[in-house]
Amino acid sequence: MKAVRADGGASQISLLRADSLREKVTRALEAAIVAGELQPGVIYSAPGLAERFGVSATPVREAMLDLVKEGFVEPLRNRGFRVLEMSDEDLDDIARIRLLIEVPTISQIAPRLTVARFEKLAVAAEAIERAAADGDIISYLDADRRFHVELIAAIGNARLTDLVDRLRRQARLFGLKDLAKSGRLMASAREHRTLLGMLKVQDIKAAENLMRAHIGHTRGLWAGRQVEE
Repeated sequence: MKAVRADGGASQISLLRADSLREKVTRALEAAIVAGELQPGVIYSAPGLAERFGVSATPVREAMLDLVKEGFVEPLRNRGFRVLEMSDEDLDDIARIRLLIEVPTISQIAPRLTVARFEKLAVAAEAIERAAADGDIISYLDADRRFHVELIAAIGNARLTDLVDRLRRQARLFGLKDLAKSGRLMASAREHRTLLGMLKVQDIKAAENLMRAHIGHTRGLWAGRQVEE
């Protein structure tokens, strides 16, 4: 399956760790929407997307139906699927909820990070930086998602982990492509490694401040919009 790059090229990679082709296609399409590769208001056909991603039309159609349930797209009879747009108010609401959840939980995460979990997070952080260097937006989003899900999962609350994952997936990060082209995406990528260093030495205050800034980037610069003050 092909991953769309910021420079318009493509590379053969394993987009996501999933148990089925349908799941892989679903996550790849979702990442393409989040990254702005599939644009809001535009209607996409299953055959057209299948050709673009190098798979058959059936798993693409099934994947798009899954994304209908997630609120990413809407079906249009005999035409395809239209990507739904997130308003500034929607993005503000998501950012506020994430700030309320992810920043305070840092103090609970730090003492629960085992050596094994640190290693998994370090691998994801390296993948994030590698994708940023390559300008590979979809791989960047995949690794970024794995990092933050693994981080919040340390608390051991499956419902909280699912909620944070859903909130992150609902954001629309249209500014990432421009950041990748300018080289500034690497600065955001390195924040993950920095966060791990802070957590390792139990510098909770610094980790909370960095997480707060990281969420601010997602809402503002990454989304290509201004953050509401």
